[in-house]
Amino acid sequence: MSAHLAGRRTGGPDQRRDPARPSQGRAPHTRSRSRRAGAQPADRSALVSVLRAVGFGLSTGLVLLVAALAVVLIVIPKATGSMPLTVLTQSMEPTLPPGTLVVVRPVATDRIEVGDVVTYQITSGQAAVVTHRVIAVSSSSDGGRTFTTKGDNNAVADSRPVLPAQIRGTVWYSLPEIGTVNQFVNGSRSWLIPTAAALLLGYAAVMITLGVVSTVRRRRAARRAPAEADRTTGRHRQRTTTDAP
Repeated sequence: MSAHLAGRRTGGPDQRRDPARPSQGRAPHTRSRSRRAGAQPADRSALVSVLRAVGFGLSTGLVLLVAALAVVLIVIPKATGSMPLTVLTQSMEPTLPPGTLVVVRPVATDRIEVGDVVTYQITSGQAAVVTHRVIAVSSSSDGGRTFTTKGDNNAVADSRPVLPAQIRGTVWYSLPEIGTVNQFVNGSRSWLIPTAAALLLGYAAVMITLGVVSTVRRRRAARRAPAEADRTTGRHRQRTTTDAP
């Protein structure tokens, strides 16, 4: 009996594991797994934030583009009594190539000078118009004026002089490649720009609302994090005290 007891005392520490304590060899694996599990929600949250920011940027850009087109094609012409037109032929190249938007503003004919680009009716009183440059101004004895016009890309001047009654105005400003859009907006699809603007503004409002809500949630989570960390630390200390031999 005495020899058996002495052997237990001198044989080293007991190699049996305490069932109340986890194995030290598995702790790093458990921590790495928890780190990976915690990293996945963070990665998803970052991806969602990036996609949301990209969507917001695109929607804002589209809204600004549609708003700019509405101002150029609708607001300014309506406010100033001007007329948006689309260049269809090559007679004014390279200054006004086909597809260019020209906004024609009414002007007193006695102020038109050589070099001005005017829009005039081919036949007085009819809708068809031509936009050419004035190359000569003639005055009659009774004070009347006529204008000789020519396309920048034409070899000869227009065959007939233009009367003041035919003049619709002078070109105020022009925008290349916007004439096609003008045909949609001021043609049979005049509803297109207002409808697109309303849809894009609605989408932008939704994106802004979602962004604000997300920001508020992140701030609330950041405020709660220290308190939750303190509670978690308290639980850990309590468990350590309870598990201590």
